[in-house]
Amino acid sequence: MNRTAWPPLLHRVVRTVRSRSLIQPGQHVLVAISGGPDSVALLSLLHHLRSHWRLTLTAVHCNYGLRGAESEGDQRFVETLCHTLDVPLHVHATRVGIHRRHSSFQAEARDIRYRTLRETGTMCGAERIAVGHTANDQAETVLLWILRGAGLAGLSGMPAVRNETIVRPLYETTRQEILAYLRTSGLSYRDDSSNAKPLYRRNRIRREVIPLLTQVVPSTIVALCRLGDLCRADDRYLDQETVARMISAVTWGPAEAWTLDRLMLLNFPLPLQRRCLRLLFRQGDSEHRSPNLSTIDRVIRLASTQKSGTRVQVRAGQIVVTDRSLRFLPCPIGPECHQDHRPNQTTPAPLPVPGELIWSGTGQRLQVQVQRYDSRQTSLGQEGILVDADRISQPLTVRSWLPGDRFCPNGMGGQSKKLQDFFTDVKIPIAARARIPMVIAPEGVVWIVGYRQDERWVPTSSTTRCLVIRVDPPPLTKGRD
Repeated sequence: MNRTAWPPLLHRVVRTVRSRSLIQPGQHVLVAISGGPDSVALLSLLHHLRSHWRLTLTAVHCNYGLRGAESEGDQRFVETLCHTLDVPLHVHATRVGIHRRHSSFQAEARDIRYRTLRETGTMCGAERIAVGHTANDQAETVLLWILRGAGLAGLSGMPAVRNETIVRPLYETTRQEILAYLRTSGLSYRDDSSNAKPLYRRNRIRREVIPLLTQVVPSTIVALCRLGDLCRADDRYLDQETVARMISAVTWGPAEAWTLDRLMLLNFPLPLQRRCLRLLFRQGDSEHRSPNLSTIDRVIRLASTQKSGTRVQVRAGQIVVTDRSLRFLPCPIGPECHQDHRPNQTTPAPLPVPGELIWSGTGQRLQVQVQRYDSRQTSLGQEGILVDADRISQPLTVRSWLPGDRFCPNGMGGQSKKLQDFFTDVKIPIAARARIPMVIAPEGVVWIVGYRQDERWVPTSSTTRCLVIRVDPPPLTKGRD
């Protein structure tokens, strides 16, 4: 496509993408699409860019089923749009708990969404995952954190790049610009009725507070986004300074355990004590989150006392206070996590064909069936894989990963990769890796269950019979809360 044919908004988005290194030409981009205006505009803009930048586009839609017929209508709309644009679509039907308070309810939906994005991106070999957050979303996020009394990390809002994979190409684009682009392009979209409900705090910020602030200061959106960028730069600098000061005070153990010299910690100024502990806790969390301020301050108070043997439970394990140190013991060592721990199983367990087994590491049921191959069935999502039955050898077994294991991830053109490197790329905590089941054939790894299958046995146009390997229930790849 000739650059002169690009919509004006696309030039702005390309500047954002280039200045923040969000997407590189030739990459495979998974696009999250809900059917709302932001995600529809995002998919449309990347579709304009696809040919010129040699992008491979895949879309993913989460249907939570929360709004009945409206949710089903969203899915049909997305399916039609992706078919029109010739973009492959993965649809994930998932359910969110309905007995939680609204804040926890939204947090659970967000966690499910990001988990689904990561798993789908891994499954289809995407190098970037694009989400449709705009400058308005960033301004709302910063304002929410201001009202919570957050520090620099909270006031930074949403990063343009999250965990080196999830990117926000509309980061510097306002919602008004999005709506203008959709009108000019003749693109329709879906309105989410829940966005109008005042029971959600963000909705009240969006519909009541931001318009009022904009009347007083017309540049409110720009100013709040600039505040986020400034705070992020300062926050990163202080993190670097803290790391330089704490590096000699920390000793790392196996499975992301660590020991922190207690006296050295107490010699830091209080702001650096807090930052030091936050950085350490993030290392052991799959979402790179740390405990809240009250927990951090509780750990500091305990470190200031002379009482040894005290334990503090945190998200991913527990802190043990000794005479000279603070020791972090990650799950599954802590009592809160012990119930989910199963022993590492390196001895292969037979997987009958057809048949099933229960994986002791997680309690998941793995099932294998043999059926005629239907080329229309290309993906089972995170719940299963299809394997060419006539090209794979038997017997199949299931075991934990072993050092030195390699496989050819589907979507990487037959390139081999160490499992250790793969686990690092998808940010699976070291302590959780041994519990993940792997389906093994005599030739090697067939499936890292719930993450990625080996490309060597993916069905082709000549496939007549396939093995359907499923896991029930589907695996959870997120770190524990």
